[in-house]
Amino acid sequence: MTDPEDLTGRSSRRDATAPPPGKSRAPKLNRRLHRVGALVSALPVLVVVVSGLFLQLKKDWSFVQPPTVNGSTTGLEVDWDTILAGAASVEEAGIKTWDDVDRLDVRPGKGMLKVRGKNRWEVQLDAASGEVLQASYRRSDLIESIHDGSFFAESVKLWVFLPAAIILLGLWISGVYLWLLPHLVRRRRRA
Repeated sequence: MTDPEDLTGRSSRRDATAPPPGKSRAPKLNRRLHRVGALVSALPVLVVVVSGLFLQLKKDWSFVQPPTVNGSTTGLEVDWDTILAGAASVEEAGIKTWDDVDRLDVRPGKGMLKVRGKNRWEVQLDAASGEVLQASYRRSDLIESIHDGSFFAESVKLWVFLPAAIILLGLWISGVYLWLLPHLVRRRRRA
């Protein structure tokens, strides 16, 4: 038997896949996308969250970043040769020449400077005498590279961590929408 038709020529039966009148497919689709997005981005987001927790504590936990030790006076009075000699005196730092130095962090207000070796060892020197104040392994740079994905590879940073961040933003937006939807429906019903 054929579908009865009204005067406009349209079928009077409702399509089984169509939402009921007044209902939208958006919430169901949004929930499905929310679940799939959460599954796809779960591992990169976990790496970002855990490494971010370590980075939040870097100034409070010497395991992550050695605490800064103040020098004897403010200012910078040492020359380049004294800085290199002081850094080279710490065997673990592996610094013999300036090629072994990753960066210098000069803090004249604290009377000290940090010499970071390419092997992540940090040697803190007194800015007046060049005396070694402290030497320790610095993990914060390693944790930062894990946090942004560059530790794994530049392609992983761009093709895994960046899309995961975009998906996470989408999850946040859809989550807010799913949370607000019942409140908006109740408000419309009251009006």
